[in-house]
Amino acid sequence: MAGRQSEAPIAAVTGTRAETIRLAPIIRRLRGRARVFHTGTLGESGLSGRFFAALGLGTPDVVLNGAPGRSPSDQIGTGLIDLGAQFLESPPAAVIVFGQTPSASMGAQAARYAGVPVVQVGAGMAAQGRDQPDETTRLVVRALADLHCVSTPENAENLRIAGVDPARIRLTGSTGVESTRLALSTVVRDRLIPDAPSGYALATIAHPENIGDAATLARILRVLGQGALPTVLVLHPRTAEAVTRFGLEDLLTPLQVRRNLGYRAFLELAARARLLITDSDGVQEEATVLGKPVLVLRRNTRYPEAITTGFAVLVTPGMDLRLEVALALADVDGAARLAGRASPFGDGRASERILRHTAALIGEHCPRLRG
Repeated sequence: MAGRQSEAPIAAVTGTRAETIRLAPIIRRLRGRARVFHTGTLGESGLSGRFFAALGLGTPDVVLNGAPGRSPSDQIGTGLIDLGAQFLESPPAAVIVFGQTPSASMGAQAARYAGVPVVQVGAGMAAQGRDQPDETTRLVVRALADLHCVSTPENAENLRIAGVDPARIRLTGSTGVESTRLALSTVVRDRLIPDAPSGYALATIAHPENIGDAATLARILRVLGQGALPTVLVLHPRTAEAVTRFGLEDLLTPLQVRRNLGYRAFLELAARARLLITDSDGVQEEATVLGKPVLVLRRNTRYPEAITTGFAVLVTPGMDLRLEVALALADVDGAARLAGRASPFGDGRASERILRHTAALIGEHCPRLRG
C-alpha cells in the first residue's frame, strides 16, 4: 500500500483562472503524474478552460459542477462531496491547492478526510479581515495543510505569528513569477495585439468591493474615462454584468474596452502600458515581474510586498483616485526605476522547490501508512 501510494498521481485542485495560472508550473513539471481537478466554483469553467489550453496544460482530468452562482457554503459543500468521492476511490499521493479560495478549502478538506497530505501553495498571505468572504477559507486551509509553501519571508512570518509550526513552512517563491516570465517570452515573439494604442493606462476592475454597488463602480469608471491618458479596460464578465445591471453602459464609451482576453494577450497589454490600475491580486504580483507601477484599488492587499518595494500604491475608497492617477503619471522616472528592480516574490524557480518539498512530504507520509 505504501509503495503504491508513493507512486500515485499528485492531485492539483483549481477553480479559477488565477489558481490555474499559479498551479500551471507545478502541473507542467509533474507531467503525466499530475491529476488535475477543475472545480468551476466561480462559474469560470469556460474561461479557465481557455487558460488551460493557452498555458499548454491540455484539459483537466476531472471537471466538477462547482455550483456556480450559489453561496460559498453550497459551492464548498458540493465540491467537497465530489472531491471526497474521487480521493477515496483513487487516493493521490498528495493534494496541492493554491491560496485561500473555495477550491483550496474543498481540496484540503477532501484530502484530509481521505488521509492524503495537503500542500498549500501561496500560503501565508496577509489576512483581509473577518468580514471578507475568503477569511474562513484561509483559516480552514491553514489549519489543514501539512506543508505551507510561501512566496516571501513576510508570508512565513504571518504563519509563524498565527501559530503554524515552522517545520511545516517552506520559502519557495511564487509560481506566479514563473508563469508570467514564460508567458512574456512568447508575447515578445508573437505580438498578439497589433492594434494596441500607445501611451495608455491599463485597468482591470472585478473585485466585489468595487463592482458590488452602483456608486462605487460608477466613480471608478468615471475617473478612468477622464484621465490624461487613454485607458484600456479589460472587462471581466462579472464587471460587464454589473455595468448592465446598474445601467452604467455610457461610462464605458470613453474607454477602450477589451473582452475575453487570454493570459498572454493581457500580459502583452500590461507590458506596453505606462500604468496599471487594478483590484486583482494576480496583477499586483505580475506588475513586479513586468517592472510596472500599479495602483491597487482595494481596502487592503494580500501583497504588501509590492507596496514596500515601490511597485504598488494602495488606493483605498476614501482616497482621491483621480489624484493618485495623476501623481503616478507625473513620476516620469518611475518606469526606469522599476524596470531594474527584482520582484519580491521570487526568482522563478518556485515549482522546482515546491515539488522537492512535496516529494519529501510524501516520503514521510508513506511510513505512517505502513505503521
